[in-house]
Amino acid sequence: MQSKVKQIIEEYSDVGFLGIEDLDKYLAYLKEELNQVEAESAKISNEIEDLSRNHIEESNMLEDNLEGLECALDSIASQEREEEDPCFDSSMNGENQLNLLDANEGQKFEILELESQIEKNNLILKSLQDLDSTFKRLDALEQIEDALTGLKVIGFDGNCIRLSLQTYIPKVEGVLCQNMSEDEMNHELLVEIVDGIMEVKNVEIFPNDVYIGDIVDAAKSFRQLFSNLVAPEIRSSLEWLVGKVQDRIILSTLRRFAVKSTNKSRHCFEYLERDETIIAHLAGGIDAFIKVSQGWPLSKSPLKLLSVKGSDHHSRGISLSLLCKVEEMANSLDMNIRLNLSTFVDAVEKLLLEQMRLELRFANSIPNSQEIFSQDLAGIKPLYDIQIGNNPGKLACYCSL
Repeated sequence: MQSKVKQIIEEYSDVGFLGIEDLDKYLAYLKEELNQVEAESAKISNEIEDLSRNHIEESNMLEDNLEGLECALDSIASQEREEEDPCFDSSMNGENQLNLLDANEGQKFEILELESQIEKNNLILKSLQDLDSTFKRLDALEQIEDALTGLKVIGFDGNCIRLSLQTYIPKVEGVLCQNMSEDEMNHELLVEIVDGIMEVKNVEIFPNDVYIGDIVDAAKSFRQLFSNLVAPEIRSSLEWLVGKVQDRIILSTLRRFAVKSTNKSRHCFEYLERDETIIAHLAGGIDAFIKVSQGWPLSKSPLKLLSVKGSDHHSRGISLSLLCKVEEMANSLDMNIRLNLSTFVDAVEKLLLEQMRLELRFANSIPNSQEIFSQDLAGIKPLYDIQIGNNPGKLACYCSL
């Protein structure tokens, strides 16, 4: 029981971020899952005890029958040797010969009975072998459910295990997940294990809405990764994999909801799960590529602006130095700003506009700059309506870059 509690704590290490109501709900959920696992384990233990007791009784019966059969066969062999002895008295009288014939008939009948008993014992032996196979199967299932508390084994066929996986999605403080309706996610894992050991060979997830390719690759080399560790007990790769998959489901669900809820604003977002990157499509054909930090949004890990790029011919004229400066300034913003996706993107857009204004002021301070900019920026569609001084037209053209 202590090992199960320890594992639950490890798998939900971010429980400190939950509110009081969510924590109560979370604890009730864990208690319910633990009660189900304990009930199932007790049922399997009773079945194993019954099988073990039947196995011992049938084995003892089989040994007794085999001993009786062996004694009878020894007796028959001894009598046959006496008949084949050359010193055997061939002059026995008719009465002795009749007795011998009667004895032979009795032996033949006994042989038939013994052959019938051998056939029955063979059937008993096969039944015991089937029981032993069932015992090993139940023992394997018990080991899996004991190691993977909170899961349900719904299928076990050869080297393939089908697991029902329920993942509780915690609430995140703040506006991010106030309206999230999904409290838990249901998946099935089809796990192929190496013959004879609980080591992962291949894994499929249904529905396939979460990328787990990197987790599966790491699980395949689990023994190599942890072979140098000195510990009294090393977790199996199957247990490690399930914990990582649940963590990935939690983060992926929260990130998708964050992107979906932020899409309601004037910006358009998309989440690339495999790259753990969010693309923010800003006004004027400008795309901001944002790297999602490990654990975001569950942990207080800030977002990082990877790059700002123009996606059409209007925005590709923005200078590289300006974009690099915006990236550097964005990643230096206060952490509270970089924790929230919508706030961070608004700040990036604000920095972009400010730097464009500064470049425009610098351009206006250069002699004959109006004529140069009129030639370079002619025909470009303005993106932002910015007015500085008495030259709004020139400014609007510049900001269209």
